[in-house]
Amino acid sequence: MELRHLRYFITVAEELNFSKAALKLYTAQPSLSQQIKDLEEDVGVRLLNRTKRKVELTEEGAVFLEQARLTIAQAEKAINMARQVSKAKQKTLRIGFVPVAEMKIFPYVLPNLRVQNPELKIELQSLNNIEQIKGIKKGELDITFTRQRVDSEEIESRFVLREPLVFILPKDHPLAKYERIPVKALDGIDFVIPSDEQSKTLHDTILGFAEQNGVSFKIVQKADNILFNINSIGIGLGCTILPGYIVPLILENSVTRPLDVELPSLDLFVSYRKNATGIAVQKFMELLSKVFYLDFNQSST
Repeated sequence: MELRHLRYFITVAEELNFSKAALKLYTAQPSLSQQIKDLEEDVGVRLLNRTKRKVELTEEGAVFLEQARLTIAQAEKAINMARQVSKAKQKTLRIGFVPVAEMKIFPYVLPNLRVQNPELKIELQSLNNIEQIKGIKKGELDITFTRQRVDSEEIESRFVLREPLVFILPKDHPLAKYERIPVKALDGIDFVIPSDEQSKTLHDTILGFAEQNGVSFKIVQKADNILFNINSIGIGLGCTILPGYIVPLILENSVTRPLDVELPSLDLFVSYRKNATGIAVQKFMELLSKVFYLDFNQSST
């Protein structure tokens, strides 16, 4: 049984005439008669008494008509609600991001996006890489800014920017006297490292740098967020390595120093679903492309 069977039956029951019902339904009368017969077979009872002169509802048909109308009304309500949700989603842009996007991406894109699309609701969610990847795969996020590329059959990723890391230490730390700190001097120093759970890419990059240069940090604190990491240096817990965007945020009693070797960099990628139909994603990517010279039409590699 399908909804069209119910609609056909309701029309016949209201018209009590197969010819008029067929015209109203834009179908042939023999086809309509067959649809009603199929419905009665599915239900297992006769719903209509029909002769050459008239068509009338059986008692079973009258009860079925009432419930059929309720079923069609409920189906139409479900359709309308689903369409409303879809329409609302098209006017909402859900963006996941790591902290660097707040300072280096959003100020250059979101103001113009809001001006050009005043009806658009923008939801920003500060999430780590893993949470963002899960969110965009489930369709809970429209756009993500992560430290790793997440290309798949459903998701497209594009490189946005490369950011150098900086070495930060307390102003009164013994190593602060160097204009350029020898990397070997980092061996055994008290070190505050971003946690693996919240900043896995940065965490692994720092440890990889230490291993590559033959030094070992004495990790005294794992920081779950950037601000805690910065403040840990400010209160003298140790040194750290963080992305360059945080330099304006470091405390007065903290300083940065270059090393005698180059620190690694972190990449930032923007990702979105390839089958995204909302105009908001397209508008955002167009603005982002203009600011960061991304080729929106070029496939990522």
